[in-house]
Amino acid sequence: MSPGGNGLTASSIPREQLRPIVVITLGDPAGVGAEVTLKALVDPDIQHSARFIVLGDRAAVTPAERSTGIRLDRLPVEFRDCHTLPEDAVIAMGTLRAEYGAAAVRYVHDATLMCLRGETDAMVTAPLNKEAVTLSGMQFSGHTEYIAELCNATDSRMLLAGRRLSVVHVSTHISLREACNLSTDRIIRTIELGNEAMKLLGKTRPRIAVCGLNPHAGEHGLFGSEDERFILPAVEVCRASGIDCEGPFAPDTIFFRAVNGSHDLVVAMYHDQGHIPMKLLDFEATVNMSLGIPILRTSVDHGTASDIASKNIAGAENMKAAIRMAVTMARHRLQYAVTV
Repeated sequence: MSPGGNGLTASSIPREQLRPIVVITLGDPAGVGAEVTLKALVDPDIQHSARFIVLGDRAAVTPAERSTGIRLDRLPVEFRDCHTLPEDAVIAMGTLRAEYGAAAVRYVHDATLMCLRGETDAMVTAPLNKEAVTLSGMQFSGHTEYIAELCNATDSRMLLAGRRLSVVHVSTHISLREACNLSTDRIIRTIELGNEAMKLLGKTRPRIAVCGLNPHAGEHGLFGSEDERFILPAVEVCRASGIDCEGPFAPDTIFFRAVNGSHDLVVAMYHDQGHIPMKLLDFEATVNMSLGIPILRTSVDHGTASDIASKNIAGAENMKAAIRMAVTMARHRLQYAVTV
């Protein structure tokens, strides 16, 4: 959909023409990825929201079809077989294998390139197993970092978005000791990326709260100086640029306040500071989003659930939430492209 000088506005474009194309990767073949994908795509509201391409191996789909009774070829979606595994391969559900890790990464790799080439507007990833990927001989710390590398992006971030709260992280998959080595520039960039993401989710002027690092945000230096030395200057720079942000706030109270309506987004200084309240508040509906990359990517915020794989137990609400969020962001981006 070209933005170039056609005089069109988003309101004049028929709704069906703004249906984005979304690619979904199936995750680890031995996990619940294919199962939750089928259960999500059978929902008529999901089906009508976008055009979908499912990316994986035929062998990974078969066990999910058998357990759920949902046939992928009877859904209004396109399936692309990556042929990473033999079509007649029998998946050892719930097991940890190098070939399954390699397959899951291949799906992500191909979907990312599809987005970069402009063939799709967004991607949604089912869970993979980091240990299985490592067994395949690849160093792998997570979806976000791997996708950022494929995109040649050096400054990616993770955002968790739920129905009542969203959190973006200054750091994620590093040690806590390393995460405490704060950088004002990195905090500034995190606030900026979070602000941009919330606008794609429909917040015209996002209200952002920034967490402190130390108990009580340092209590004016009593419990550490990092909050005043690194975080406060970042907040001041962002406020001066027009971003509606405040802080640093005591981490033990700001999430409660934000959930009750004070802010749209909380900036967490490290992984668990943001993940624990989000997963406690709304585990099923929390969606993982990658920021600081040139493509739109969301993901379920749960693992491969190997213990229940192929038992038709896994719920699809988190996958549905990830799909809805990818569609919303892609639609807003398409609307913006039409109006500029």
